[in-house]
Amino acid sequence: MKSIVNLTQQIERIIEQSSGNISVVVEINQQFIINKDGEQKKSSASLIKIPIMMAAYHKVESGEISLSDRINVKNNQKVEGSGVIQYLDEKTSLTIKDLLTLMIIVSDNTATNLLIELVGLESIHRFNQLLGCHHTRVERKLMDYVAREKGYDNVTSASDMIKFLREIENNQYLTSISNQEILSILAGQQFQHKLPAMMDLDHVFVANKTGEIPGVEHDVGIIHYGANKAYIAVLIDQLENSYSGKDSIARIGKVVSDYLV
Repeated sequence: MKSIVNLTQQIERIIEQSSGNISVVVEINQQFIINKDGEQKKSSASLIKIPIMMAAYHKVESGEISLSDRINVKNNQKVEGSGVIQYLDEKTSLTIKDLLTLMIIVSDNTATNLLIELVGLESIHRFNQLLGCHHTRVERKLMDYVAREKGYDNVTSASDMIKFLREIENNQYLTSISNQEILSILAGQQFQHKLPAMMDLDHVFVANKTGEIPGVEHDVGIIHYGANKAYIAVLIDQLENSYSGKDSIARIGKVVSDYLV
Protein backbone atom coordinates (compact mmCIF):
# COMPACT_ATOMS: atom_id res chain seq x y z
CA MET A 1 0.00 0.00 0.00
CA LYS A 2 1.37 3.40 -0.93
CA SER A 3 2.11 5.85 1.87
CA ILE A 4 -0.55 8.42 2.75
CA VAL A 5 2.13 10.29 4.68
CA ASN A 6 4.28 10.54 1.56
CA LEU A 7 1.33 11.77 -0.50
CA THR A 8 0.51 14.42 2.11
CA GLN A 9 4.12 15.58 2.12
CA GLN A 10 4.15 15.83 -1.68
CA ILE A 11 1.00 17.96 -1.68
CA GLU A 12 2.36 20.15 1.12
CA ARG A 13 5.55 20.77 -0.88
CA ILE A 14 3.52 21.83 -3.92
CA ILE A 15 1.48 24.17 -1.73
CA GLU A 16 4.66 25.70 -0.28
CA GLN A 17 6.05 26.28 -3.76
CA SER A 18 2.83 27.78 -5.10
CA SER A 19 2.39 31.45 -5.76
CA GLY A 20 -0.88 33.13 -4.94
CA ASN A 21 -3.24 32.32 -2.11
CA ILE A 22 -4.06 28.61 -2.34
CA SER A 23 -6.78 26.48 -0.76
CA VAL A 24 -6.57 22.70 -1.15
CA VAL A 25 -8.85 19.91 0.06
CA VAL A 26 -8.18 16.29 -0.90
CA GLU A 27 -10.25 13.33 0.21
CA ILE A 28 -9.25 9.81 -0.78
CA ASN A 29 -11.43 6.76 -0.09
CA GLN A 30 -13.57 8.77 2.36
CA GLN A 31 -10.54 9.91 4.33
CA PHE A 32 -9.35 13.53 4.40
CA ILE A 33 -5.73 13.63 3.29
CA ILE A 34 -5.24 17.37 3.46
CA ASN A 35 -7.27 20.47 4.21
CA LYS A 36 -5.35 23.68 3.70
CA ASP A 37 -7.58 26.74 4.18
CA GLY A 38 -10.55 24.76 2.89
CA GLU A 39 -13.04 27.07 4.61
CA GLN A 40 -11.65 30.22 2.99
CA LYS A 41 -14.17 31.95 0.72
CA LYS A 42 -12.96 32.81 -2.75
CA SER A 43 -14.48 34.21 -5.91
CA SER A 44 -15.84 31.07 -7.53
CA ALA A 45 -15.33 31.93 -11.20
CA SER A 46 -16.88 29.07 -13.20
CA LEU A 47 -16.89 26.61 -10.30
CA ILE A 48 -20.27 28.14 -9.44
CA LYS A 49 -21.66 26.21 -12.42
CA ILE A 50 -21.58 22.96 -10.40
CA PRO A 51 -24.08 24.12 -7.73
CA ILE A 52 -26.21 25.72 -10.46
CA MET A 53 -26.35 22.38 -12.28
CA MET A 54 -27.17 20.44 -9.14
CA ALA A 55 -29.87 22.91 -8.08
CA ALA A 56 -31.37 22.57 -11.58
CA TYR A 57 -31.57 18.79 -11.21
CA HIS A 58 -33.16 19.27 -7.77
CA LYS A 59 -35.83 21.37 -9.47
CA VAL A 60 -36.28 18.69 -12.14
CA GLU A 61 -36.88 16.11 -9.43
CA SER A 62 -39.54 18.33 -7.83
CA GLY A 63 -41.35 18.45 -11.19
CA GLU A 64 -41.01 22.22 -11.59
CA ILE A 65 -39.01 21.92 -14.81
CA SER A 66 -38.13 19.15 -17.25
CA LEU A 67 -34.79 18.43 -18.89
CA SER A 68 -36.62 18.29 -22.23
CA ASP A 69 -38.12 21.79 -21.88
CA ARG A 70 -36.86 24.01 -24.68
CA ILE A 71 -35.50 27.53 -24.28
CA ASN A 72 -35.36 29.99 -27.18
CA VAL A 73 -32.14 31.94 -26.92
CA LYS A 74 -32.39 35.63 -27.87
CA ASN A 75 -29.45 37.74 -28.97
CA ASN A 76 -29.83 40.08 -26.00
CA GLN A 77 -29.36 37.10 -23.65
CA LYS A 78 -25.98 36.17 -25.09
CA VAL A 79 -22.84 37.14 -23.21
CA GLU A 80 -19.15 37.03 -23.97
CA GLY A 81 -16.46 34.89 -22.42
CA SER A 82 -16.35 31.12 -22.62
CA GLY A 83 -18.90 29.10 -24.53
CA VAL A 84 -20.40 28.64 -27.98
CA ILE A 85 -24.01 29.85 -27.74
CA GLN A 86 -22.91 33.45 -28.34
CA TYR A 87 -21.87 32.40 -31.85
CA LEU A 88 -25.08 30.56 -32.76
CA ASP A 89 -28.05 31.81 -34.77
CA GLU A 90 -30.67 33.84 -32.91
CA LYS A 91 -33.29 31.19 -33.67
CA THR A 92 -31.38 28.70 -31.53
CA SER A 93 -33.63 26.53 -29.36
CA LEU A 94 -31.98 24.39 -26.70
CA THR A 95 -33.30 21.98 -24.10
CA ILE A 96 -32.47 22.45 -20.44
CA LYS A 97 -30.29 19.34 -20.70
CA ASP A 98 -28.43 21.02 -23.58
CA LEU A 99 -27.88 24.14 -21.50
CA LEU A 100 -26.59 22.11 -18.54
CA THR A 101 -24.21 20.20 -20.77
CA LEU A 102 -22.85 23.32 -22.48
CA MET A 103 -22.53 25.13 -19.14
CA ILE A 104 -20.17 22.43 -17.89
CA ILE A 105 -18.22 20.90 -20.76
CA VAL A 106 -17.37 24.19 -22.51
CA SER A 107 -18.21 26.43 -19.52
CA ASP A 108 -20.78 28.36 -21.55
CA ASN A 109 -21.60 31.67 -19.85
CA THR A 110 -24.81 32.28 -21.80
CA ALA A 111 -26.12 28.84 -20.82
CA THR A 112 -25.21 29.62 -17.22
CA ASN A 113 -27.14 32.89 -17.16
CA LEU A 114 -30.20 31.26 -18.74
CA LEU A 115 -30.10 28.56 -16.07
CA ILE A 116 -29.72 31.11 -13.27
CA GLU A 117 -32.91 32.77 -14.56
CA LEU A 118 -34.68 29.44 -14.89
CA VAL A 119 -33.71 27.92 -11.53
CA GLY A 120 -33.68 31.18 -9.56
CA LEU A 121 -31.13 32.58 -7.14
CA GLU A 122 -33.18 31.62 -4.10
CA SER A 123 -33.61 28.00 -5.23
CA ILE A 124 -29.87 27.70 -5.82
CA HIS A 125 -29.21 29.19 -2.38
CA ARG A 126 -31.64 26.79 -0.69
CA PHE A 127 -29.99 23.80 -2.34
CA ASN A 128 -26.54 24.98 -1.23
CA GLN A 129 -27.81 25.29 2.32
CA LEU A 130 -29.38 21.83 2.13
CA LEU A 131 -25.93 20.37 1.41
CA GLY A 132 -24.32 22.45 4.16
CA CYS A 133 -22.38 24.50 1.61
CA HIS A 134 -22.59 27.75 3.58
CA HIS A 135 -19.67 29.45 1.81
CA THR A 136 -21.26 29.14 -1.64
CA ARG A 137 -23.53 31.81 -3.03
CA VAL A 138 -24.66 33.03 -6.45
CA GLU A 139 -25.14 36.79 -6.28
CA ARG A 140 -24.97 37.81 -9.94
CA LYS A 141 -25.03 36.54 -13.49
CA LEU A 142 -21.80 35.92 -15.33
CA MET A 143 -20.19 38.83 -17.16
CA ASP A 144 -22.37 41.29 -15.19
CA TYR A 145 -19.71 43.92 -14.58
CA VAL A 146 -22.19 46.45 -13.15
CA ALA A 147 -23.23 44.04 -10.38
CA ARG A 148 -19.59 43.14 -9.72
CA GLU A 149 -18.64 46.81 -9.32
CA LYS A 150 -21.46 47.10 -6.78
CA GLY A 151 -19.82 44.33 -4.73
CA TYR A 152 -21.91 41.36 -5.83
CA ASP A 153 -19.93 38.22 -6.51
CA ASN A 154 -20.28 34.45 -6.79
CA VAL A 155 -18.29 32.76 -4.05
CA THR A 156 -17.40 29.31 -2.77
CA SER A 157 -14.69 27.44 -0.85
CA ALA A 158 -12.64 24.30 -1.40
CA SER A 159 -14.46 22.50 1.43
CA ASP A 160 -17.86 23.35 -0.08
CA MET A 161 -16.77 22.07 -3.48
CA ILE A 162 -15.81 18.74 -1.91
CA LYS A 163 -19.33 18.52 -0.45
CA PHE A 164 -20.84 19.05 -3.90
CA LEU A 165 -18.56 16.41 -5.44
CA ARG A 166 -19.30 13.94 -2.67
CA GLU A 167 -23.06 14.36 -3.13
CA ILE A 168 -22.73 13.47 -6.81
CA GLU A 169 -21.78 9.93 -5.77
CA ASN A 170 -23.55 9.61 -2.41
CA ASN A 171 -27.11 10.39 -3.60
CA GLN A 172 -28.21 11.93 -0.32
CA TYR A 173 -30.14 14.90 -1.71
CA LEU A 174 -30.46 13.99 -5.39
CA THR A 175 -31.46 10.66 -6.87
CA SER A 176 -28.87 8.29 -8.28
CA ILE A 177 -30.34 8.88 -11.75
CA SER A 178 -29.79 12.64 -11.52
CA ASN A 179 -26.33 12.26 -10.05
CA GLN A 180 -25.29 9.77 -12.72
CA GLU A 181 -26.27 12.29 -15.38
CA ILE A 182 -24.37 15.04 -13.54
CA LEU A 183 -21.28 12.83 -13.30
CA SER A 184 -21.54 11.97 -16.99
CA ILE A 185 -21.68 15.65 -17.93
CA LEU A 186 -18.67 16.47 -15.75
CA ALA A 187 -16.79 13.55 -17.31
CA GLY A 188 -17.32 15.17 -20.72
CA GLN A 189 -15.31 18.21 -19.62
CA GLN A 190 -13.34 19.71 -22.51
CA PHE A 191 -10.95 21.74 -20.33
CA GLN A 192 -8.36 19.28 -19.07
CA HIS A 193 -5.35 21.58 -18.73
CA LYS A 194 -5.34 21.72 -14.92
CA LEU A 195 -6.07 18.76 -12.59
CA PRO A 196 -6.05 16.13 -15.40
CA ALA A 197 -3.15 17.67 -17.33
CA MET A 198 -0.48 15.21 -16.14
CA MET A 199 -2.72 12.18 -15.56
CA ASP A 200 -2.89 9.06 -17.73
CA LEU A 201 -6.45 9.57 -18.91
CA ASP A 202 -6.48 6.18 -20.64
CA HIS A 203 -6.48 4.55 -17.22
CA VAL A 204 -7.86 7.10 -14.78
CA PHE A 205 -11.47 8.34 -14.78
CA VAL A 206 -11.74 12.11 -14.29
CA ALA A 207 -14.83 14.32 -13.95
CA ASN A 208 -13.82 17.93 -13.32
CA LYS A 209 -14.78 21.59 -13.60
CA THR A 210 -12.38 24.47 -13.95
CA GLY A 211 -12.76 28.13 -13.10
CA GLU A 212 -10.66 31.13 -14.01
CA ILE A 213 -10.75 34.91 -14.07
CA PRO A 214 -7.78 37.30 -13.96
CA GLY A 215 -5.68 36.38 -10.92
CA VAL A 216 -7.72 33.24 -10.22
CA GLU A 217 -7.18 29.59 -11.22
CA HIS A 218 -9.42 26.80 -9.86
CA ASP A 219 -10.17 23.17 -10.61
CA VAL A 220 -12.18 20.55 -8.74
CA GLY A 221 -12.72 16.94 -9.67
CA ILE A 222 -13.63 13.35 -8.97
CA ILE A 223 -10.86 10.84 -9.77
CA HIS A 224 -11.36 7.05 -9.97
CA TYR A 225 -8.97 4.19 -10.50
CA GLY A 226 -10.50 0.79 -9.81
CA ALA A 227 -11.95 0.86 -6.29
CA ASN A 228 -9.89 3.91 -5.34
CA LYS A 229 -11.62 7.27 -5.38
CA ALA A 230 -10.45 10.83 -4.76
CA TYR A 231 -12.16 14.19 -4.50
CA ILE A 232 -9.90 17.17 -5.13
CA ALA A 233 -10.53 20.91 -4.86
CA VAL A 234 -7.74 23.40 -5.58
CA LEU A 235 -8.65 27.08 -5.52
CA ILE A 236 -6.00 29.76 -6.06
CA ASP A 237 -6.42 33.53 -6.13
CA GLN A 238 -4.13 36.58 -5.85
CA LEU A 239 -2.05 35.20 -8.72
CA GLU A 240 0.28 37.43 -10.71
CA ASN A 241 0.94 34.64 -13.21
CA SER A 242 -1.88 32.36 -14.31
CA TYR A 243 0.54 29.72 -15.60
CA SER A 244 2.00 29.15 -12.13
CA GLY A 245 -1.50 28.53 -10.79
CA LYS A 246 -2.32 26.03 -13.54
CA ASP A 247 1.02 24.27 -12.91
CA SER A 248 0.37 23.91 -9.17
CA ILE A 249 -3.08 22.46 -9.81
CA ALA A 250 -1.74 20.01 -12.42
CA ARG A 251 1.02 18.83 -10.08
CA ILE A 252 -1.46 18.19 -7.28
CA GLY A 253 -3.64 16.25 -9.71
CA LYS A 254 -0.67 14.13 -10.77
CA VAL A 255 0.49 13.13 -7.27
CA VAL A 256 -3.06 12.17 -6.28
CA SER A 257 -3.53 10.20 -9.50
CA ASP A 258 -0.17 8.46 -9.01
CA TYR A 259 -1.24 7.49 -5.51
CA LEU A 260 -4.51 5.97 -6.75
CA VAL A 261 -2.90 3.83 -9.41
